[in-house]
Amino acid sequence: MAKTLMVQGTTSDAGKSTLVTGLCRMYARKGIKVAPFKPQNMALNSAVTPCGGEIGRAQAVQAKGAYLPLEVDFNPVLLKPNSDTGAQVIIHGKAITDMEAQAYHDYKKVAADVVHQSHQRLGDRFELILVEGAGSPAEINLRDGDIANMGFAEQADCPVILIADIDKGGVFAHLVGTLALLSRSEQERVVGFVINRFRGDIELLRPGLDWLENKTNKPVLGVLPYIHNLDVAAEDAIDTQQIASDKVKLKVLVLVFSRISNHTDFDALRLHPEIDCQYMFAQDQEQVEKPALPACDLIILPGSKNVRADLDFLRAQGWDKGIARHLRYGGKVFGICGGYQMLGQEIADPQGIEGKPGTSEGLGYFAMNTELRPQKTLLNVSGTISMAGQTEQVRGYEIHAGESKFTQNQSPFLMINDSPQGHISADDRIAGCYLHGIFDSAEALSLIMGWAGASIGQSQDYEEIEQQAINRLADVCEQYLDINKLDAIVRQWR
Repeated sequence: MAKTLMVQGTTSDAGKSTLVTGLCRMYARKGIKVAPFKPQNMALNSAVTPCGGEIGRAQAVQAKGAYLPLEVDFNPVLLKPNSDTGAQVIIHGKAITDMEAQAYHDYKKVAADVVHQSHQRLGDRFELILVEGAGSPAEINLRDGDIANMGFAEQADCPVILIADIDKGGVFAHLVGTLALLSRSEQERVVGFVINRFRGDIELLRPGLDWLENKTNKPVLGVLPYIHNLDVAAEDAIDTQQIASDKVKLKVLVLVFSRISNHTDFDALRLHPEIDCQYMFAQDQEQVEKPALPACDLIILPGSKNVRADLDFLRAQGWDKGIARHLRYGGKVFGICGGYQMLGQEIADPQGIEGKPGTSEGLGYFAMNTELRPQKTLLNVSGTISMAGQTEQVRGYEIHAGESKFTQNQSPFLMINDSPQGHISADDRIAGCYLHGIFDSAEALSLIMGWAGASIGQSQDYEEIEQQAINRLADVCEQYLDINKLDAIVRQWR
């Protein structure tokens, strides 16, 4: 059986995902067969495995770190929220049902068996399994039946590293407080601390580190620096950071829906020095007069986990009027997945796949009707896009529950396996498709931005950018972690 090491955080976004990614690459470079693992993930950013399963985006990045193709066992339980109290439950890559929070709490015994099966299968094939926890292990209300943090660690009998983000402030309170809220056996399996995102002189932090070790009798395994311009796909929070540039040629506005999914689609835009990619977030619900959409060249309607609800949300924000005004002034609009469905005439959900059964009127720009169905499409695809007489290769993935049909002849935007996909309007102002990751190819990005109004230089493919970032993470782990102590802990555990 493989050795197992778990990384848990004092808070969400403490750095669990990036630490596991860096360690995966570091150990893989040493020739160790290492695999990532997250027992239970709650996220709307996901990826498609070669077998047609669905896992969290963070585990896809970690698999890249380990030089591995994606597997559903890396993330056996994925929860995709579709309301404030409910989520789609995905087991071993396949959506099985929607559940409210209380129902899922009762379902955890089944989910625990699923997690155990995946961990065992990985253990039979790898030397080291690096496990990412979820949120914080000190969430008292979630302790009963926990499979995401200490519940898994106890069952798997593995050591735990606790990581905290010093950039948030109160790092010593986070670490000591979290430890204090754990049971005695859970405290004993915490083998050390990692402090993340430190800026400044480490000697000024030294007295605090000494105090922490004396207080808890546990070592600080490393203090990781704040890594600027780290371009790794985010698991949940939208990364709005851009490269400072005086070369901007094009302004892009991404509408942020209440259930936006796979917002990593726009990382390639965000990182291009000639694109100003901004996000339009919701305004206060009580604010009667909603601000107008800012002037831009291209508006993007992203994916959504609850398309009809987000279509209502779009209209409540007044964005439908802003889109119409933008088009009147000569702007372009692009829809991806759920955003593509919204551009049609209607979206029907007769079986209540994403909410209450019913039909919603679309924005009406395409002569297209969409029906949501239980069987989700999960595909990795490649093809060609054609715009303005030019053709480029493109690759990406599809994750959607809807099937869209045109009521009139269409002008396809994509060709995938000799099959027309997507649509571009007769006036050349509006385009859309189901393909996530469409901007990740430098050539495809340049072609679409040219259609939107500006000729931009080709940058690296986003895949190359992300691989460089993963290597940076591994380098930081090697430099700032006590790897010898960490290796000894893993070897000697129990």
